Amino acid sequence: MAVTLWTRRGFVAGALALPASAAPQAPARAAVPSGTAAPYFPTHGDPRFGVAEYDLRLDWLPSRSRLRAVALVSGVVEEPTRGLELDLASTLTVRSVSVDGARARFTHRRDRLSVTLPERYAAGRPFRAQVAYEGRPRPVRTAYGDVGWDYTDAASSHVLVASEPLGAPSWFPCDDRPDRKAAYRVTVGVPEGLQVVANGTLTGHEPGPRGRRLWTYTHPGPMATYLATVAIGRFTFSTQPGGPVPIRNACPPEHTAAFAHDFGRQPEMMRVFADHFGPYPFEVYGSVVVDAELDDPVENQTYSLFGTNHLDGRRGNETLVAHELAHHWFGNSVGIADWRHIWLNEGFATYSEWLWAEHASGTPATRTAAAAHATLASAPDGVRIADPGPGDLFDSSVYARGACTLQALRTTVGDAPFFAVLRAWATRHRHGTATTPQFVALAGQITGRDLGPLLHPWLYETRLPPLPSPE
Repeated sequence: MAVTLWTRRGFVAGALALPASAAPQAPARAAVPSGTAAPYFPTHGDPRFGVAEYDLRLDWLPSRSRLRAVALVSGVVEEPTRGLELDLASTLTVRSVSVDGARARFTHRRDRLSVTLPERYAAGRPFRAQVAYEGRPRPVRTAYGDVGWDYTDAASSHVLVASEPLGAPSWFPCDDRPDRKAAYRVTVGVPEGLQVVANGTLTGHEPGPRGRRLWTYTHPGPMATYLATVAIGRFTFSTQPGGPVPIRNACPPEHTAAFAHDFGRQPEMMRVFADHFGPYPFEVYGSVVVDAELDDPVENQTYSLFGTNHLDGRRGNETLVAHELAHHWFGNSVGIADWRHIWLNEGFATYSEWLWAEHASGTPATRTAAAAHATLASAPDGVRIADPGPGDLFDSSVYARGACTLQALRTTVGDAPFFAVLRAWATRHRHGTATTPQFVALAGQITGRDLGPLLHPWLYETRLPPLPSPE
């Protein structure tokens, strides 16, 4: 997610039937949060199990703005238990639940689906839970705005999904924590004439009964729930050559010319970032523009999400294109163990904007950092970016001060060691999750220096440190 410092019934019988089987240490001078600290959102997720795959079958009836769905959640029990809980909005109605083929008792209240297992399951035992549900999905209201399943038109028939940070339960039952990653298969049934975008690769595009079409996307991930997306509307699809992986895009037909120009340098951008950070970490990439104005674009995995307000035909928002692409290394592949470490996503993506500017326009990151630092210095003391608290999760200082932290590191250790740190970070934690203390430790290991005195004030104090002067 980018923040700019400056400034029904009708379920298609049989079409969505699920398959019979599926693969299923801190500085002494201050308290520094660890990866095992209490999570920011303790009511989300369930530590008793882990999900390996979500297989979602969604039937969308735009004339009634209604969803009928079946979700198959395959995973492994991680501690002995007689039950498990999934996050699912109470605005949706659960019709039935089964586990390993046996009908299961359940309760659904306060956005939690509690399921009683057929018997006590031992740690290490695999399971498959099937949940049938329906209703009119609504976005989740949070301190950060409405997130999750939302609409792009007045009739609430065209759909966009931007789930960060807590919106995934608005449309499917899930283990909603950033450190829980899984594979995804999503099939969406829509009337002919509508198109569907979701994470991963389009692996099925078949006519269904009653003038409908089934779109299937498959993504091996691993992917956190907050990065899962669906967009339903009228799109023109396009591809771009020259990237390290296939690049496929989607935008409303009337905006194709502006999109082709404004997003035209995505292949070059991918190559630049791959040179800095290592290989692009997923099988495909692209951008989707929905027919709505969005406050901010969102880094849904393999498909970054933008609004038509991000198109101007002059590449006026290209820094945002860079920001969302960079998240695929930092945030999507290298995930965070808890939301307290959000600067590892947003600070790194913001700094990637500065790296793109160095390449595209020759603007040194030192100059961009100095301007950002001056803006930060003109405001009251900010948050502790390595533990901002739930209320300041997306505070602008998390972005700009996070990027300045990286510039301070680069100036102090030099370009070669700095980029070695970024490549090692993206490589060692590829497709995993990590914490701020782990980054500090890795930077020290790669550079052979004690970086605590440099990084601690940037990360854990509210007072803004000075930027080191280039030699």
